[in-house]
Amino acid sequence: MTSITGITIESADVAAAERFYATAFGLDSRLRVRASQEPTTGFRGFTLSLTVSQPANVDALIEAALAAGATTLKQAAKSMWGYGGTIQAPDGTIWKIATSAKKDTGPATKEFDAMVLLLGVADVAASKRFYLEQGFTVGKSFGRMYVEFESGSSPVKLALYRHKALAKDAGVAPAGSGSHRIAVGGAGPFTDPDGFAWEAASLAAAS
Repeated sequence: MTSITGITIESADVAAAERFYATAFGLDSRLRVRASQEPTTGFRGFTLSLTVSQPANVDALIEAALAAGATTLKQAAKSMWGYGGTIQAPDGTIWKIATSAKKDTGPATKEFDAMVLLLGVADVAASKRFYLEQGFTVGKSFGRMYVEFESGSSPVKLALYRHKALAKDAGVAPAGSGSHRIAVGGAGPFTDPDGFAWEAASLAAAS
């Protein structure tokens, strides 16, 4: 089964981005940062999510991110599915912190259970076919709306959502151009139908 080995964020200021992610989320080798001056404007077409066990952890991670320099896109709030909020890192990456739990079960921590890369795509069905051809296995599928792939032992889960719907969920306008400022490690090298670059695991690890 094909899976993601790690994510590489491209930033004009690598040192600042690394400080932010270490301070805000304490992320390990599943997230790396490398230098890039490629132009990018507006919505980059993806979000990264941290799923946690309780609402208190959502608040703890969002508070840490804001203290480290992030900005709020959507205030943390209750919903039918749970509790969550969305922030934008100083490098421009959009992060959603969420839980399906409605109540706290313990003291607040910055621990999270899973990390999800959600790609905003023009045609969910076409992108789903593409990733199946690359060896991915579908875990959940809701027609032309949303697809989630099995992650196995991977530290990052991959999912697909319609581009405009993802922008709306993130709280930003859907328009954007230029570089996605992200590279995905594990299954490559290839570029998907929406321009997201995948690299071989060995290359991603060396970056």
